[in-house]
Amino acid sequence: MGNLRSQQGAALVTALMLTMLSLVIAMALLAMISTGTQVSASQKRYRSSLTAAQGGVELLTREILPWLLEDPSGAATLESQYSLIELKIGGSDCLSQKLEQPAVSWDKCSQSQSSADPGSAPDVSFRLSGIPPARGFSVSTKIIDTVPGNSDRSGGELLDDGSSVAGRDEVIRPQHVPALYNLMVQGAREEGAGREKALLSVMYAY
Repeated sequence: MGNLRSQQGAALVTALMLTMLSLVIAMALLAMISTGTQVSASQKRYRSSLTAAQGGVELLTREILPWLLEDPSGAATLESQYSLIELKIGGSDCLSQKLEQPAVSWDKCSQSQSSADPGSAPDVSFRLSGIPPARGFSVSTKIIDTVPGNSDRSGGELLDDGSSVAGRDEVIRPQHVPALYNLMVQGAREEGAGREKALLSVMYAY
């Protein structure tokens, strides 16, 4: 009768089990490192898109919107002056209503033009180029709501002239109530599927 308590081959089984356990641990570590690298790269791309969106807000509010508010019909001239950034201005009829009337009166705007998505039929869009070999960023902006005010759009100074308490200013000036615009600004890298996008909501007073 053979010996039923033989332990031949136990060392081999133990070595295989330890090898398998080591491989599982190594694969888990590699997966963690790979996921961490992907998340870090995604965050970096998002920060780049966010910076582009913030730069787009500066350009829009300091240069483009004041021009359009003073002369809504001068979109073609404005596009030619900013041709280096490929400036494109949406439908003039809809944009004129957005600049002057509340959202409930935008009857010349299509559903996509009235939506809150700046990537769909944007009012103003342009391209911010990156430093080669980096790709550039597209910035799309849209007015999604307007509260009309009584701002002077003739290009004159909006602030009243200063005077002392005892000043004798005989000109009657109405209280200035600025127009308020709710803007949505999206910055996105130009190429690549699943690209990161940054979306900003901005309140602009004129």
